[in-house]
Amino acid sequence: MSKKIKAFLFNLISFVILFVAFIYVVQEYTSLRGIWVPVTAFVVLTLVGPKFQAVQTKDGEKLFVKWLFIKGVKEIK
Repeated sequence: MSKKIKAFLFNLISFVILFVAFIYVVQEYTSLRGIWVPVTAFVVLTLVGPKFQAVQTKDGEKLFVKWLFIKGVKEIK
């Protein structure tokens, strides 16, 4: 499996898991109802969610992650 596909799957899986968690948090701890719950969860997750990217380097293709809660960009083995 190529690194680009892994990056896409990591982005998708992390987004789905965190999206469901954020929907729960928004429903329980705010007074928002209706369409505003998933919209708010989407916006928050877009800002704070991890971003995975495959990059072609001189050593071959590598997978990196950037996230608000870790300093800098980290390589994933």
